[in-house]
Amino acid sequence: MFSRVPKRKSDELNGDVTNGDAEVKPEEDITEEVHEEKRLKTEAEYLDTENTTNGTNKPVSAAKTPPPKCPDCRQYLDDSDLKFFQGDPDDALDEPEMLTDERLSIFDANEDGFESYEDLPQHKITNFSVYDKRGHLCPFDSGLIEKNVELYFSCAVKPIYDDNPCMDGGVPAKKLGPINAWWITGFDGGEKALIGFTTAFADYILMDPSEEYSPIFALMQEKIYMSKIVVEFLQKNQDATYEDLLNKIETTVPPAGLNFNRFTEDTLLRHAQFVVEQMESYDEAGDSDEQPIIITPCMRDLIKLAGVTLGKRRAARRQAIRHPTKIEKDSKGPTKATTTKLVYQIFDTFFSDQIDQNNKNGGGVKRHRCGVCEVCQAPDCGKCSACKDMIKFGGSGRSKQACQKRRCPNLAVKEAEDDENMDEEEVLPLKETKKMSQAKKKKQTKNKISWVGEPIKEYYMKVRVENEVVEVGDCVSVSPADPSHPLYLARITALWEDGEKMFHAHWFCRGTDTVLGESSDPLELFLVDECEDMQLSFVHGKVNILYKAPTENWFMEGGMEDDIKVIEDDGESFFYQLLYDGECARFESPPKVTPSEDRKYKNREREAQELPNVYEPLEDEESDSKVFYGLATLKGEQHRVGDSVYLPPEAFNFALKVASPVKRSHRKDDVDEDLYPEYYRKSSDYIKGSNLDAPKPFRIGRIKEIFCNKRSDGKPDRMDTKLRLYKFYRPENTHKGPKGAYHSDINQLYWSDEEVTVNMAEVLGRCQVEYAEDLVESVQDYSSRGPDRFYFLEAYNARTKSFEDPPNHARSAVHKGKGKGKGKGKGKAASQESQDQEPQEQTVPKLRTLDVFSGCGGLSEGFHQAGVSETHWAIEMWDPAAQAFRLNNPGTTVFTEDCNVLLKLVMSGEKTNSLGQKLPQKGDVEMLCGGPPCQGFSGMNRFNSRTYSTFKNSLVVSYLSYCDYYRPKFFLLENVRNFVSFKRSMVLKLTLRCLVCMGYQCTFGVLQAGQYGVAQTRRRAIILAAAPGEKLPRFPEPLHVFAPRACSLSVVVDEKRYVSNVTRGNGGIYRTITVRDTMSDLPEIRNGAAYLEISYNGEPQSWFQRHIRGSQYQPILRDHICKDMSALVAARMRHIPLAPGSDWRDLPNIEVRLRDGTTTKKLRYTHSDKKNGRSGTGALRGVCSCAEGKPCDPADRQFNTLIPWCLPHTGNRHNHWAGLYGRLEWDGFFSTTVTNPEPMGKQGRVLHPEQHRVVSVRECARSQGFPDTYRFFGNILDKHRQVGNAVPPPLSKAIGLEVKKCVRENATVQTANKKNHNSNPSIKI
Repeated sequence: MFSRVPKRKSDELNGDVTNGDAEVKPEEDITEEVHEEKRLKTEAEYLDTENTTNGTNKPVSAAKTPPPKCPDCRQYLDDSDLKFFQGDPDDALDEPEMLTDERLSIFDANEDGFESYEDLPQHKITNFSVYDKRGHLCPFDSGLIEKNVELYFSCAVKPIYDDNPCMDGGVPAKKLGPINAWWITGFDGGEKALIGFTTAFADYILMDPSEEYSPIFALMQEKIYMSKIVVEFLQKNQDATYEDLLNKIETTVPPAGLNFNRFTEDTLLRHAQFVVEQMESYDEAGDSDEQPIIITPCMRDLIKLAGVTLGKRRAARRQAIRHPTKIEKDSKGPTKATTTKLVYQIFDTFFSDQIDQNNKNGGGVKRHRCGVCEVCQAPDCGKCSACKDMIKFGGSGRSKQACQKRRCPNLAVKEAEDDENMDEEEVLPLKETKKMSQAKKKKQTKNKISWVGEPIKEYYMKVRVENEVVEVGDCVSVSPADPSHPLYLARITALWEDGEKMFHAHWFCRGTDTVLGESSDPLELFLVDECEDMQLSFVHGKVNILYKAPTENWFMEGGMEDDIKVIEDDGESFFYQLLYDGECARFESPPKVTPSEDRKYKNREREAQELPNVYEPLEDEESDSKVFYGLATLKGEQHRVGDSVYLPPEAFNFALKVASPVKRSHRKDDVDEDLYPEYYRKSSDYIKGSNLDAPKPFRIGRIKEIFCNKRSDGKPDRMDTKLRLYKFYRPENTHKGPKGAYHSDINQLYWSDEEVTVNMAEVLGRCQVEYAEDLVESVQDYSSRGPDRFYFLEAYNARTKSFEDPPNHARSAVHKGKGKGKGKGKGKAASQESQDQEPQEQTVPKLRTLDVFSGCGGLSEGFHQAGVSETHWAIEMWDPAAQAFRLNNPGTTVFTEDCNVLLKLVMSGEKTNSLGQKLPQKGDVEMLCGGPPCQGFSGMNRFNSRTYSTFKNSLVVSYLSYCDYYRPKFFLLENVRNFVSFKRSMVLKLTLRCLVCMGYQCTFGVLQAGQYGVAQTRRRAIILAAAPGEKLPRFPEPLHVFAPRACSLSVVVDEKRYVSNVTRGNGGIYRTITVRDTMSDLPEIRNGAAYLEISYNGEPQSWFQRHIRGSQYQPILRDHICKDMSALVAARMRHIPLAPGSDWRDLPNIEVRLRDGTTTKKLRYTHSDKKNGRSGTGALRGVCSCAEGKPCDPADRQFNTLIPWCLPHTGNRHNHWAGLYGRLEWDGFFSTTVTNPEPMGKQGRVLHPEQHRVVSVRECARSQGFPDTYRFFGNILDKHRQVGNAVPPPLSKAIGLEVKKCVRENATVQTANKKNHNSNPSIKI
């Protein structure tokens, strides 16, 4: 598609440099390298050619001492951009003389007029230049004035009323000043800021600069306009990410009349200090209980990346900016949450209790301070509301709040960071979870105890405790040893005498002992699967525990409950409605069977089921030392001879030893440190996004024999059951290695006659392995009917490294000769495997689904692929995403409006919305799914009255109200991993509390999308709920192995660690999916590629690519388009090597001519670095005075350099910014796919592994698992946002299959119940 000219890497780096006097390379002449040549490039070659071509221009030792700077304006004296003031015209006047000129006449020549005048006179100036006393033209906004450096200006002065910036009618003036202050007076007509100077004699408002001063002044205008954009954007979008802000900046066209035409990321970073200071001013002007904008996620990222100093020069700024920038406050808040009564009451009751508690504890949380910034060290102002309450200013002293002018920005940002920081690789040791019964320390009472009635088979039915008669089935309280602990509560399931009067206690737990903690109803108990034999002397007394069963009309009662109180609190009455599993935090409907006296033996039965057991001894095969069997069971699962099983990777090895990938160091020792001055930061060999540590998938074997060895007495040792297995090879286990796996199906195996004996206890589960020729359907159809289905076509001989026809005994005895994989004939099912193969699954009707906050439809797409649901309705407020949902789901009614407005309409009885779209009514919605955005409370650490109101108004609350009103059979809430940790897990607790109060069974877990078939790390919190009468789905077992660092999925709530129900841990039945699997077949494109439809130019290479392209022939590839990065960013991308782990630290420090005709500068190292010392050649490593431990100096900032100045500036504090400008690795995985791929964004690893560009929309969509046929809508940034915000369809498909399993099981139970009812009509069900 493109003409490609091969270029040597050395040419690419430096142009055709042969002589030592040129180090500038023409960016626009460089063409793309040939794909194959690039593929073979190694970093070593790259570095070698770099060093040779640059050998002639290596910086000499002079560079190792800081270049000279002007002591006044702090500009480098050898900088080509340093310009001198060209001098004044002959008729230019001094300041006092000019001010008395008749053309401006305000004073006569009497000098006293200046002192006697109350306010300084104001004039306008045009054609101005600002310079220091040495005549260097310099900026006036870089802190020089605040440091008392004398700056002067020459100009033409005009009367205040003259708006014409031309020189006509102006009074030429020379060396006005020195400037005492500069200031901004807001935006003139909304777009241009008015900037002014103050001298000892007058105020001057700036109009047009002189031609020579114009480039310097353009930067000043740029930064003021930039701060206006940022404040206005963040005021309306407080949940925006850094990438969202970049998107806003890059798509804003600067107003006419300003001397610049495009905003870039470099512009934002250049002006970050000023932008943040403006934000601080804006926050200061806000109400004390408003969330400061400075702690929003976006501002925190900007502060970190640009190395902004908070609270800097704030006192100076208060004087300097006398008329702060006027930016209208946006009074329009979020729409008020529409809530049902039940949800409102839970939140309102809880919050008012918390606020009361806070008030009792002496008001709000005291604001702490960092103590070192200027803000902390300023005196109390005495004027704000916080000061007026202080005792020293005559107040009550109750509020304990710091002076509002002394709000410490450092601390505010740190608190927000702490609240949100969940380390991706956090691995905490698991606390040993004790069984409740072991944990209960009880105290005996001195009650009189006597039996009532005679025992039946040793068991009594009644006993008298003091004056109360207690029967089997009654509930009692038990005294704890610690009197501060509430009474333990239990149901008596048996009474007997065994030397002492005994009872069997089946325990309840209180809500505070569950994950709900303090959010729970104090009268609600939960049944737990724990019981204990104990003496009746521990009984404290009888209590009343009521079972609250769901009402018959439960589904239609949503939104109608007036009072959430179930029973009166008399100290002895409680209620329960659910069973609680403390390991996984699962709330489920209790079993229908009433626990009887044999309850105490059930635990032993369960433990017995967990152990291996053998049945059906094979008499004819018995040997002297072994007894053979036809069937074994483990954990309730049956295994027969001929079945296939999973085993851990360490269970056996293969005859062929395949070389495992060597964990070689990517660091080079012979790097030219002057050419690559930041390479030393690459001290770790760990590469983010690498699969080197990923575990191997499970081994698979077919059972040849089940046996037990005979003990010395001749009887079989049933405690030690063994399996003799045939080993199956996966493609990567053969001599073909990973390349073989890349081209093969992930469920393809090779038979081998290698055998191994393993312990039955090692078996991890059953799977189905068939010879493809014997299948009665196509391999695709067979494989698509669920996981755990594998096939083989050939056998592998490790000795000869060859593939052969499988032997006769490898083929299933039942299907031999049948089918040939073309759907012919069916044999009778005799073995367990063949029974599974015939589709006997009951078809279940699809659930009518409402998808709220649907985005472009990732969640729904996965559920549709699972065949569990049909999305009838979707709500998405952002129009481009709503349009994308419509494109892919033409039958769905998509509401493009606020979910609160819609719920209000439905609750008030409306049948349609204002556009005439039919609204879903009660009883219509069977499944509710969605991911409510968490604006407003994701960055707030403490609850106060403001955060309560934000939370009560949040979309989480609205979404729970949808659930309460519609009462669907199944409910799913998806959110970021930190959802379960927000506000010390209070958001999670209140969400679960609402669901429990409604009567739902519910649970939560964290899933890693990479374990379900995408080449991306994406941890997501999932809350699942099921209505009474339904089965609560379990979380899906991982399918693919994935990098262990990204698989920390447990959640700590109130110091207790919860795990999901997953039993396989980080194991998986398939290998991991890589970047190569995901996108190696896509055609090569360039930076800024914008063709919406192109040809694939080739066949799919991997299983993933065949799967993602779909079975129907699709010649057109859509949305393989990528962002057009600025000339400077494009040059940086072009200089990032192709080796794994390459990022900004591999950039050479050279000058490069950009495609826009400008030339970059070399980065200057001007300070010694306390932490990193000097380079091997003695060169400095610091780029700012802060490297020496001093405060940052604005004059040290550098721009337009190939190595971005801000990264070495703040690298020591932020893990060296590892991964920024990083390339993806072909054999690795994507970082979490973001809404706007930016090389300096939160996920900086967004460069293609080989091409000099960021990833395309289609590549991102594939990293999320969207089929190639899936459509997105809008411009390129809209499409990136749709993809980045979506739930990966393979993840939602895995969850959907679990929901489908529950629907099917429930349907089976109901069918069986109907049959029983029909055959025996007298039995009531």
